[in-house]
Amino acid sequence: MVAIWTSVVAVGGTLLGAVLTHLFQRLTAARTERFSRSETLRQERTSTYSSFAAAAEEYRHGQAGRWYRMRQSHVSEAFIEARDEAHRLRTATRQVLYRVKLLTDDPEVVGAAEEAYRRTRDVSTAQEQAEHDALDAAAREAIEAFVVRAAPLTR
Repeated sequence: MVAIWTSVVAVGGTLLGAVLTHLFQRLTAARTERFSRSETLRQERTSTYSSFAAAAEEYRHGQAGRWYRMRQSHVSEAFIEARDEAHRLRTATRQVLYRVKLLTDDPEVVGAAEEAYRRTRDVSTAQEQAEHDALDAAAREAIEAFVVRAAPLTR
């Protein structure tokens, strides 16, 4: 009888050990998967947010070039090239803006990105040098505000 109980305890212990091992492995796998997903999202956000800031800066520069060429002549070849380049940069910036919107559920980050885009778009609408300088500075500050607001999501 003692041998039967010894066997029952041994089999029960083995089964309990197998079940506990399985549960711990599942928990570890789930934790690893969550960490991997979180790290991938962080890396994608870092890439996208920095791409948006770079695209917005290029767009701001393109808008400034467009504005200066427009002051020289509305019909010159240089103005037409600057205008076309500004349009290309606007499209590139909007594409990255869409990626920002897809990667974050933080409305403040999305709002900061949209504000940076709007401020940058407005740079070429100035009538005088002082207004242009103010709009350009506002665009630069809006891009910086986006970076400051988005940075915590990349850490």
